[in-house]
Amino acid sequence: MRMRNKMIRHLSLVLALMLFAGVLAACNSGSGGNAQGSEQGGSSDNKGEKVTLQFYMLGDAPKDLPVIESEINKLAEADLNVNVKFNYTSWTDWDQKYKLLLSSGQPIDLIFTADWTNYQSYAKKGAFLPLDELLAKTPELKSHVPDDMWNAVKINDKIYTVPSTWIEYVTEGIAYREDLREKYNLPKPESLETLEAYLDGIKANEPNMIPIADSNANHTHGIRQLTSKLVNTAGQLPYGLDIMYDAPSTVTSYWGSPQHLEDLKTYKRWMDKGFFPKNVLNVKDTSNSLLQNGKAAVVLAGENPNKFNSDVIKIQSTHPDWKLGYFPYPNAKGFAQPVHPIHNGFAIPRSSKNPERALAFYEKMVTDKRYNWLTEYGVEGKNFEVKDGYYHMIGDAQSNGFPREGMNGWAWRNPEFMLYDKSFDDVLTMFKDLDKIKKPDIFTGFAEDWTPYQAEKAALEQVEKQYLYPLNVGLVADVESGLNTFMEKAKQAGLEKIQSEYTKQWQEYLKSAGIQ
Repeated sequence: MRMRNKMIRHLSLVLALMLFAGVLAACNSGSGGNAQGSEQGGSSDNKGEKVTLQFYMLGDAPKDLPVIESEINKLAEADLNVNVKFNYTSWTDWDQKYKLLLSSGQPIDLIFTADWTNYQSYAKKGAFLPLDELLAKTPELKSHVPDDMWNAVKINDKIYTVPSTWIEYVTEGIAYREDLREKYNLPKPESLETLEAYLDGIKANEPNMIPIADSNANHTHGIRQLTSKLVNTAGQLPYGLDIMYDAPSTVTSYWGSPQHLEDLKTYKRWMDKGFFPKNVLNVKDTSNSLLQNGKAAVVLAGENPNKFNSDVIKIQSTHPDWKLGYFPYPNAKGFAQPVHPIHNGFAIPRSSKNPERALAFYEKMVTDKRYNWLTEYGVEGKNFEVKDGYYHMIGDAQSNGFPREGMNGWAWRNPEFMLYDKSFDDVLTMFKDLDKIKKPDIFTGFAEDWTPYQAEKAALEQVEKQYLYPLNVGLVADVESGLNTFMEKAKQAGLEKIQSEYTKQWQEYLKSAGIQ
């Protein structure tokens, strides 16, 4: 009995000490702890065991990523008691990998979202967690994003992604070797006719160079920007549909149309002229890398002003005698649409095991300059330095393991912290010019729900790769017959059902949004 009473007294003393320690910790947290959290930009919660957050970004990882990850984790362990593992998909079949990441149930805490990754559809189908309540625990992040942007990314009145607050234009254009144009007295590629004349000149004078860098049949979207002045500039419409800006409720099919046949004949002529390599559908290099290393002369798709500036920076560092030119497609069309808030963001997938800690970490990425500069520009003094207020790469694109925005950190850009290369002044000037012809983006707010035709959608994707992609690069001898075969196979896969349901959803969206 005496032994039992002694044990009880001992346990009581231990419990009392634990209670006192808890009160003391709470007092400390209430004074110094909150001040530090506020100063560094986060309502951080260090409670709980240390966890590792799985962070997924698209594209290819920079060479110095392990260094950046290590430096970030020193901060994140101290501030949030977390580690972060940065994962990349690579650009090869990224869309299939992205789909698998969101459907496999694999634990993922943060993942990049955009209109071009089908954020709207994935959100509508429940792939992401709603953030509305979680954002109450990250007040600095909540206040950093303006209310109109939060409202713009809502799907069914819920927030599923944290949008970037930097306003830009991602309307595409033609990037080309301006030094070669000057050297051989070629026309500026600013129309379909002058583009073909420029490509003819490259082929004649640089026989070992690939005239067109686009390596996976995505150049077709760029050509459409030149041949149809009112087609959407915010992104490529799916399923071969056409929706013109001035009559958005009228939906037609581009696939199988006379214009489609004419464009395919153009691609066949270009293949015959040698503008594409014969193995174009199997080229693994990205279009931008082919342009940067001098293997190709023109990029027609995906080249927005920001990407163009990245190309300029890399080429200046490795080949200062080269020059790049750029022609924005909006100049041919007569109007431009500034980026929609949906364009760059980060969401927390349903599979996340640490949603609160994930959002707390992302708050640091956006609002804490230490995290932001490390993940946007690398280690100061090693990867970059600031000269006269401008970003300056240390070394060159080959020796530097972390170029500007090397992590593809478009979504956590913070206008208050951003550093620009001196060459970016030209892009900012371009933005001002595009401001003069801007129109609201009426397309990106639409959230497609492909549930009614999910099986048909998957079947159609395979038909496109088998029958349309070869047409897009001129590998089919009889273009008209090839187009007829593609359309027959597409209809067998369910094209008409898909187009009909998409049109119905689109018109319902226009009505609910008050767009005419």
